[in-house]
Parts: sequence; structure tokens; C-alpha cells
Amino acid sequence: MSAHGVDVVVLTKNSERSLRKCLESVYRNIPVNKLIVVDGYSVDSTLDIVREFKRKYGNVVVIQEGGKRGRARQLALEKVETDWFMFVDSDVVLCDGWFAKAAKLIRDKVGAIWGIEIWSVVRNTRFLSLFERITLKIFEKRGGTHDLLVRRKAIEGIRIPEDLHTYEDSYIKKWICRNGYRAVAVYEPYCVHYRPEEVWTVRQSIEFVVNDLKYAVRHPQLILSYAFYTVIVIYQNLRSNIHAAQLRLR
Repeated sequence: MSAHGVDVVVLTKNSERSLRKCLESVYRNIPVNKLIVVDGYSVDSTLDIVREFKRKYGNVVVIQEGGKRGRARQLALEKVETDWFMFVDSDVVLCDGWFAKAAKLIRDKVGAIWGIEIWSVVRNTRFLSLFERITLKIFEKRGGTHDLLVRRKAIEGIRIPEDLHTYEDSYIKKWICRNGYRAVAVYEPYCVHYRPEEVWTVRQSIEFVVNDLKYAVRHPQLILSYAFYTVIVIYQNLRSNIHAAQLRLR
């Protein structure tokens, strides 16, 4: 591990809702060498927030790119300089001590360490344990970039297809494994994923379900896992609608 810390890659697009909490957790828990922000031409206060952190820490690089996530991640990789680096999604918050916990898991053939992603809406529910087990199972098949620590050598030569807007995380994981490394998924460290409220609307819930089930059809062993995600989405959608109705009646 470099004595200078790790570069951290964050993709943004109109991410003001959760970005400040995300970056605070990054700087609190990661020895940041350089924060690389690839922004999709945000029109909200996203870039103002990024500039705040640049003024405070002085180690922020901003790239603006209007293409898809595959292109954005590839551009970020070309700016990475440290032996290890991180992908962190703009709507997650890292747990306390994230990097210290992950560093203990580094071995010669470990190419990436992924801390489990916990949806904020299930964090204090009875089915959290089941959610965690299913989420780890899904990562083993398709990967994830919510909070992914990566050995730079493990992704040497990668060219992420520019037309990939989803499942670029799967492409990255497969590349790491083809290079002879392991991508390790763990319960500790972890991140909390604050999915946007619109995810729980009827329309967005349907789109979410359809998108994930399309992937599950190509990987039959994951159908039950994604079906469980579907139940959570429907459950949360119903909760949101009931809460909204109660507010209207007051």
C-alpha cells in the first residue's frame, strides 16, 4: 500500500442530495491522495459542493464528461496514480474505519475489496441479515462499485466499453478475475446506500425491478435473490404511499 494513500473516484450528476455526506465520510475514513470527480454536467449544486472540498483539502480533480458510466470510469482510471484506489458512489456513506478494516484483508492475490452495500431503508429492519447474505451473493456474480478498493495492477490494460451505462461494475470485476486476482466481498467494512426518494415511486420501482430481473434471467441462480430485492422495492413503495396518504389526512 502506498504511503501516500489512495486515489478515490466518485461519479456525479446532480448529486447534491447526498454528495456532502458521502465526501465527508470519504475524507474521514480514507487516506485520500487525490479525489477524482467525474461529473456529468450537473445543473444543481453538485459542483459547488465539490469546490468546497477542493478549497478545504486541495487534492480534488474534476473532469466533466457527458457520456455513459463506462466512459466516465475509464477517464477516471486514466487519472489514477496510486497502487490502490477506490470507487465510491456519490449516494453512499462509508462506515467508520472503512479503510483500516479493508487494509487488514489485503493479500497477494486480492485484487479488490468490496464492503457490503446496505440500503438505508433496510438498515433497521428484521430482514437486514437476509438482505446482507443475498447482497453478497449478488456481488459474487456481478460485482459492485459502491465502495470498492482496487489494486491498480489488477485492472492493467482495461478498456471499459464506452456504451456501458449499467453493469460496468460487472465488467470491472470480471477483468480483475481474468488477471488472476480475487475480488473479495465482506460484511466489514460496509457502506450505507441512500437511494433517492424517486426510486420508491411506482414508475421507478417498476423500472428498477425490470432492470434487475433482466440481469437475473441471464443468471438463473440469482433469480430468487433479485426477487427478494423486488419485494423490498414494492414494500418500500407501499410504505411511502401510506405515509404520504397519512400526511394528507392530517
